[in-house]
Amino acid sequence: MVTKVASDRQGIQSVEVGFRLLKVLATTNRPMMLRDIAKGAGMPAAKAHRYMVSFLRIGIVEQDASSGRYDLGAYALELGLSGLGRLDPVRLSGPILESLCEEIHETVALAVWGTHGATIVRIADPGGPVSITLRPGTTLPLCNSATGRAFATFYRSPYLKRMLDEELRAISENTKTAITTVRRQFEKTLLEIREHGIARATHSLTPGINGFSAPVYDHTGNMVAAITSLGAVGEFNVEWGNPAATAMLAAASALSHRLGFSATVD
Repeated sequence: MVTKVASDRQGIQSVEVGFRLLKVLATTNRPMMLRDIAKGAGMPAAKAHRYMVSFLRIGIVEQDASSGRYDLGAYALELGLSGLGRLDPVRLSGPILESLCEEIHETVALAVWGTHGATIVRIADPGGPVSITLRPGTTLPLCNSATGRAFATFYRSPYLKRMLDEELRAISENTKTAITTVRRQFEKTLLEIREHGIARATHSLTPGINGFSAPVYDHTGNMVAAITSLGAVGEFNVEWGNPAATAMLAAASALSHRLGFSATVD
């Protein structure tokens, strides 16, 4: 809807044309000669030069005196950082969660890492006959929930490590299993999750509930959230690569992209 409203308004064509040059610089990610920038933007070099002169004056691009190459300037960096500071995964996730919920017809949620661990902060419910007991503020275990396993695999935090150690020790005591065996089994689970890029768990929240959870990354390449789906055992397929898992990975990728993530981030 936002795109449609924007397209219905009368704009300044020269501004839109000029920003094609900035897009070339941004996507190429290196200083460039004027002729290459112009070629990438699909305009004559003379016309591109006039735009670049104006961009130089306001500081959105800069030019190396010795090579003549152009690059994004300090003001472009300032704008970029300001934009990144406004990116809120919870706010941006709304349309993505709703679309995913409609596509897979299961309860979906967004979780972030909070004071007490992996915490549900937003939910989209399809309103089906099976009700999933989940609400904002619910914290999920690291070892036995799909959401927790996603954070245990992809999130980096000293506090997470301490919490994970406590859970593993508790499992060891409750099952009368050596802690080394419990750790080895869980590491095998994490390895499988890394291989597929998405976490899964059976009876993940309560008995009879299965779950998937896919990591969401920000512009630094760090995990900042997880998109989780839940459904009843027998109806919710947790086979790797099934349509629901594929849709979740696509949704997580879309939200990551909105947060500035690039697959080329180290």
